[in-house]
Amino acid sequence: MKIKSFLYLFLFCVFSVSAYSQNVKLLNINQLNERIKNGKDSTYVVNFWATWCAPCIKELPHFEKLSAEHKSEKLAVLLVSLDFKSKLASNVVPFVKRKNLKNQVFLLNESSPQEFIDRIDPNWSGSIPATLFIKDDKRKFVESEFTYEQLLTEYKKL
Repeated sequence: MKIKSFLYLFLFCVFSVSAYSQNVKLLNINQLNERIKNGKDSTYVVNFWATWCAPCIKELPHFEKLSAEHKSEKLAVLLVSLDFKSKLASNVVPFVKRKNLKNQVFLLNESSPQEFIDRIDPNWSGSIPATLFIKDDKRKFVESEFTYEQLLTEYKKL
């Protein structure tokens, strides 16, 4: 009986930890575009950020709030980190866990910044934070920090 109790306790702990921890996946621009093209969500808010960017960190809670308040809608908020790939385990994953981010988090796996910048938006200077809004054939790219009210306004415009 003790072994059975221990097994239940062990399984509970394993599933609790894995459910709590956010999984940060690597993806490239082609995979991001496929995710958006083939996704079941009708509206995408893709935020480009980094753990070393103070304005990015300041606005991350707004993206969390947006998805939480609109979870009944077909909305996907994707948080795409522009940190170096080598910083995934040491910086990005601990940051995501510490901030308890619920949205999908990715680390952009591209070697040429200028190439992915141009593919996201040809007018993007490369500065962050930056956010791409997509609904059907409509795309809007904003290269600035958002307050929650500004983010909500842009989302509702779609």
